[in-house]
Amino acid sequence: MNTSRLNVLNSTVLRGTILLLMLCGNVRCWAANTAEAKTTNTFNTIESQIQGTVINELGEPMLGVAVTIHGTNTGTITDISGNFELSIPNFPSELNFSYIGYLPQSITIQAPTTNLQVQLQPDELKLDDVVVIGSRNANRALTETPVPVDVIALDEVTNSVGQVDLNQLLQFAVPSFNSNRQAGSDGADHIDAATLRGLGPDQVLLLVNGKRRHTSSYVNLLGTRGRGAVSTDLNTIPVAAIERIEVLRDGAAAQYGSDAIAGVINIVLKKDTETGSINTGMGLHQDGDGESLMVSGNYGWKLGKEGYLNATAEVNKRGMTDRAPAGEMRRIGDADVLNISSMVNAELPLSEKTSLYAFGGVNYRDAISGAWGREADDEDRNIIEIYPNGFVPDLLSNVWDHSIAVGITSEVKGWNIDLGHTHGFNSMDFNIDNTLNASMGVDSPTSFYAGKFHYQQFVTNLDVTKYFDHILEGFNLAIGAMHRAENYAIYQGEEASWKDYGNGKAAGAQGFPGYRPENEVNEWRSNVGVYIDTELDITKKWMIGAAARYENYSDFGGTLTGKFVTRYTVTDNWTLRGAISSGFRAPSLQQAYFNSTYTDFIGGEASEVVLARNDSELAKALGIPELKEETSVNYSLGTTWEPLPNLTITADAYLIDIKDRIVLTGYFSEDDEDISEIMQSMGVSEAAFFTNAIDTRTYGLDVVTTYSLPIKQNSLDFSLAVNHNVTEVQAVKTSDQLIGKEDIYFGERERYFQEGSAPQWKGNFSTIFKTEKWNAMARVNYFGAVTLGGWTEGFVMNYDPKATTDISFTYHPTDKWNWTVGGSNIFNVYPDKQDPYETDNGGYWDPVQMGFNGAYWYTRVSYSF
Repeated sequence: MNTSRLNVLNSTVLRGTILLLMLCGNVRCWAANTAEAKTTNTFNTIESQIQGTVINELGEPMLGVAVTIHGTNTGTITDISGNFELSIPNFPSELNFSYIGYLPQSITIQAPTTNLQVQLQPDELKLDDVVVIGSRNANRALTETPVPVDVIALDEVTNSVGQVDLNQLLQFAVPSFNSNRQAGSDGADHIDAATLRGLGPDQVLLLVNGKRRHTSSYVNLLGTRGRGAVSTDLNTIPVAAIERIEVLRDGAAAQYGSDAIAGVINIVLKKDTETGSINTGMGLHQDGDGESLMVSGNYGWKLGKEGYLNATAEVNKRGMTDRAPAGEMRRIGDADVLNISSMVNAELPLSEKTSLYAFGGVNYRDAISGAWGREADDEDRNIIEIYPNGFVPDLLSNVWDHSIAVGITSEVKGWNIDLGHTHGFNSMDFNIDNTLNASMGVDSPTSFYAGKFHYQQFVTNLDVTKYFDHILEGFNLAIGAMHRAENYAIYQGEEASWKDYGNGKAAGAQGFPGYRPENEVNEWRSNVGVYIDTELDITKKWMIGAAARYENYSDFGGTLTGKFVTRYTVTDNWTLRGAISSGFRAPSLQQAYFNSTYTDFIGGEASEVVLARNDSELAKALGIPELKEETSVNYSLGTTWEPLPNLTITADAYLIDIKDRIVLTGYFSEDDEDISEIMQSMGVSEAAFFTNAIDTRTYGLDVVTTYSLPIKQNSLDFSLAVNHNVTEVQAVKTSDQLIGKEDIYFGERERYFQEGSAPQWKGNFSTIFKTEKWNAMARVNYFGAVTLGGWTEGFVMNYDPKATTDISFTYHPTDKWNWTVGGSNIFNVYPDKQDPYETDNGGYWDPVQMGFNGAYWYTRVSYSF
């Protein structure tokens, strides 16, 4: 087997905010000149410097090796020449050298030295431990990726971000990652949708330890971001459980299946044993609200000699913010959220080549946000005897999320085999408080149970890979199969939350009418898939790869996708790479079967306003076609360049064409004479639908530059990350009966939201100065112009470019304690104010990516043991 390139993932290593944290490794080391290690002091009380070099089994320097003092969070990584420096407080001290694909072992340093040489040895029996996103070839070297992949070490970035949740961490670590917190958008206020490259939250696939993660049960109905889409809830996974996050910024449906149109995010859980950490932090916005508190703990135990059990618990409490215009009765800002999560990751070797593995977790979330207010004199929606001053309903949600994955890995005659099964479940139930059912008059309760929904999936995977080192310069073959079963259900609320009691006033709980018995669904779907994924090194400079995948769904049929990648090394420090792929996204069960109904009164007559399920009689009568898969073609071309030692530049251009994107239409009215007969015959005044309606084109450029400057025993690291992204709606396609109604199918306002949900330019420049006892970080974030549409036809809201500044200072009083203080958006920059009557949430600002809560100040303490 060719082990000269048994290195880490296909990744871009970003020093500073994006760093590579490797797994435990094993070393063979020696001091080249032991005379230099002689000292005249007692080293158990004096801090001294260790300098050295790490090489592989062929004597080549290794970039990105983690060097840590055992049992502490003190450490560093090697530079492009394999060099490292580290301050040792006491001697003797045990050092760990960590790199994926190499044998685990620790060494003891007895005295200071300036030329320690460490040689890592490959672990050919543990290659199945390596999760390689974007490639199933564990022999692909660090700088040999044919597609752009970022690897983010959580320990390196958590101190540079104020509010520690995954969406906020990735916001500043990956140039094309976007996450907008919603306000005034019902359940969307409680789940932060995440996207890549300006596409939808359902067009990025989330993996945990390489296994498909289940989505949320909630489908976004309101808000400027991800309307009509279903997202995967990143914040159900505790940050303290994560070792690193791998982000593939390229289409990968041919490798991983549905949803991977924009890319893939893979969360790799910790495997540490006999060490742990306790973390706590708190913060507050400059306006005095949005207080946050975080407490987490992580510890790992050994299972036998080689196994591990790593467990994490985390509690996050985030207070509500209010940025409503003066005189506005309701709150407009972040929801109040209590998030409690846990995660376990384990592996038990059965033999030298076979292991059992399991991982999973439980998450509970309690969230509160405000709905639109009802004025006291609103005779249709208020009972003045109950609320003489009007009222603002509170929407309360409870989210339960749990997952479990179990499997076995083995190696048989060079074939690495992984057979696993995962189950994921997410439920969300709603209560509405401080409200009423006006049709009940003065007898109305003020709190209601409005119903709930759940989503679950069962996935069984078989993956087999083998590397053939005798075919040209190396050939990797991966084949596999998958079966997935999905289930989606809606449960009705209590009768008073939805029923019309006949007094001529608005029926149902104000702010969030409950789900009716006719809204209930309990639907299942299954699909099977098979794939082949190959990579061939034709020469030492040129590689090619090809993948194909076929999937068949029980509801809409089969689809075939493919991918081709290539990479060419022009010189030792300059490479070119490119890819072309087709992809797809299956319509979610939520999009196919979600439906809701509430009663409106027009001219004193009750009429139904519905969001009809796709297979309903109303949808059929209006010619709404059955949902089918979205299809895409993705092109990318990039380069990596290392013009100087410690300076790395990557640039990747992309173009993504998507056909038949699923959207939530506007509401068609019975006042439309073309369809009034159909609407009235079904007792419906207004109706909306999920349908394949638009074609889009997205194109852009990612540029990432990093530089590390050693300054004696300290270091000064710089990183610049820029994303340019443009999305254009190229076609709106209606049913035959609704031709000419494109402005309702997908109107101008929705077009602006689709095209402007992420700024066309986004970037950040950061610098980190590291010394023996403290680190200082400063970062400037740039958010480009955004244009959105208002409620008034033809009205446009322009958000000019803005820059925010973040700082943090971390002090290490000992090798076990860290204390950080910092601020996000320290100059209290806000987006441009808009007309509240035109914004989506009725406030001064839409939920644009830079946020509208102003400056945030925080402190954090961690202890490792």
